[in-house]
Amino acid sequence: MEQIHKRFTTDQVKAMLKAYCQGNIDRSSIEEILGISKTRFFALVKEYRRSPAEFTLAYQRVSHSRLPESAEKQIEVELLLEKSLIDDVSLPITSYNYSAIRDRLTDRGVRVSVPTIIARAKEYDCYQARPKKKAHDREVVTTAIGALIQHDASHHRWSPYAKEKWVLITSLDDFSRKLLYADLFEEESTWAHIKAAETMMCKYGIPLRYYVDSLRVFRFVQSRDSFWRKHVLQTDEADPQWKQVMRIVGTEVIYALSPQAKGKVERPYRWLQDRIVRTCAIEKLTSIEDVRSVLKSEVNRYNNRQVHSTTGEIPSTRFEKARKEGNSLFRPFVLPKPYASPKDVFCLREKRMVNGYRRISLFGREIEVPRVPVREEVELHLIPDRLRTIIEIRIWWDNHIVHSVVYPSKEIPGVHF
Repeated sequence: MEQIHKRFTTDQVKAMLKAYCQGNIDRSSIEEILGISKTRFFALVKEYRRSPAEFTLAYQRVSHSRLPESAEKQIEVELLLEKSLIDDVSLPITSYNYSAIRDRLTDRGVRVSVPTIIARAKEYDCYQARPKKKAHDREVVTTAIGALIQHDASHHRWSPYAKEKWVLITSLDDFSRKLLYADLFEEESTWAHIKAAETMMCKYGIPLRYYVDSLRVFRFVQSRDSFWRKHVLQTDEADPQWKQVMRIVGTEVIYALSPQAKGKVERPYRWLQDRIVRTCAIEKLTSIEDVRSVLKSEVNRYNNRQVHSTTGEIPSTRFEKARKEGNSLFRPFVLPKPYASPKDVFCLREKRMVNGYRRISLFGREIEVPRVPVREEVELHLIPDRLRTIIEIRIWWDNHIVHSVVYPSKEIPGVHF
């Protein structure tokens, strides 16, 4: 049915509304004549009573201003650039990310909606229909921040212009979905994961539990005995260095039994991977330091600007709200006795026995140990410093530090950074 203003004049409708207000005609009769619903009728009555003299059926169409030519050009450039990345089979990019295009344009002062970008994409043959997704059935199972930290690492060629792969290590709070830690390392090692835990705990506190996979950094997993070999130590009967740190600070460790079980932290990885690789490809970045700056920017976007699909809130906002309300299971980081420095908590540990010359041997180097009886066992705390390329060795006996030495890292080749 045609709209009212095409079938009746303003004066005709005003006359009927006036008659209704005076009680000379009922509502249903007017609705039948005009062919409108009750909701539309009362909207007209409200408008008429507000100002009978100015009442009109005519309305002013509001048309949005067209984008400037410069903005249109930038959209085209971004879309064609995306197309070139997708067409390059050597790059791990197979689909368009119109939201990323919008964010890059916003950073340059060009404000445009995703539907507008998609409309232009169809014009420039830069459009891919999104695959049909399964119904969203994820939910938050924890009730407070610090209840569970999802910790994981991802090996990837983060920049197509880099010669090597790097590893991204992250820690995600399950309740808020905030990334509490994210950094790139040239290689994955026990020390890298220990430093990640130290950075996170010193800033936010000690969480109740850590959720990790069964990588050997986190867990000793032994295979079954065979006819040729019988294993002495079984699964979890040996303590990896990272697990020792968790035990000292009093954090429970839970192990995921499959990659699918790590889905909550894998999704941010996919989000970061898509954004970081795309930006590095566009800016042709080659060094890990340059890619770190991109990572920092994208983590800031994820934590402070993106509404999470599961929680319906921005991660940082949800995290701070829980903290202010006291809904937190983080414990303040306090040095456990007898330690007097975080170095003795977040370190690599070795044990040695003092020989008859009051010395110990470490990776082929002899170290003198004063004030310790012969044949006593001492605990060595090894603290590598990547920036200064040194390693500090702190020797403990009978709950006291008895000696400390520093060597260049290259002189202790047995320590895997």
